[in-house]
Amino acid sequence: MPFEPIARRTVSEDAYDQILDGMLSGDLAAGQTLPSERELSRLLGVSRPAVREALTRVAAAGLITVRHGEGTRIRDLATAGGLDLLPRLLVRDGSVVPDVARSVVEARAEIGPVVAGLAARRATDEDVERIRATVDGLTAELDPIAQQVAALEFWSRIIDGAHSIAFRLMYNSLRAAYEPALDALAAVLEPEVGNAAGYRAVLDAVADHDPDSARVAAGDLLQPATTTLLGLFDAMTATEPQPEPQPGPE
Repeated sequence: MPFEPIARRTVSEDAYDQILDGMLSGDLAAGQTLPSERELSRLLGVSRPAVREALTRVAAAGLITVRHGEGTRIRDLATAGGLDLLPRLLVRDGSVVPDVARSVVEARAEIGPVVAGLAARRATDEDVERIRATVDGLTAELDPIAQQVAALEFWSRIIDGAHSIAFRLMYNSLRAAYEPALDALAAVLEPEVGNAAGYRAVLDAVADHDPDSARVAAGDLLQPATTTLLGLFDAMTATEPQPEPQPGPE
């Protein structure tokens, strides 16, 4: 049967999520000292061991510094955080954050051609056949959501062909940020994921071991949706309520 056991969340995971959400929202600002373990235990309604385990995870992510006698200080997420924060930053309070979404689209547009060029240089015959299989699967799909999933697999195979662990980890984080928005982006991305000729152009350039052509083909494939999405996020930013001006000193 196509079922898997449901993972049980622990109290420490819930505590970790609350602490991290406070940092991402700005309620727990960079430079601020966190309450003591005892106080966090009281505020969160959990045991001190659960708080300690949660703080250990936050510290492992490099988001806090713990110094004896100085307490636990919050670091600047923009300089200390990693790509694993991207999915949490992208959606806040159930809504997409336009500035973060824009950065994801920009990264996609810049990284795609580079990775395609590397794949053209490094892909083995086996890599090429796996990419070819994803293109065949993509062109066989008619549903826009299924096409998006197939397109994600295409780029995953391109990255396999690039043989770059750094780009693989970057892609994993970008994909995790993007997948929750598949339904919302279906109409915008339908022309791209339905562009069978565009995907085959990237495939052919990789198969021919032609990095220049691969970069151009990937850029051509990604550009139309990139332009549309950036325009959309700019419009969302323009309609966001602006903060009220504060009166200056008398």
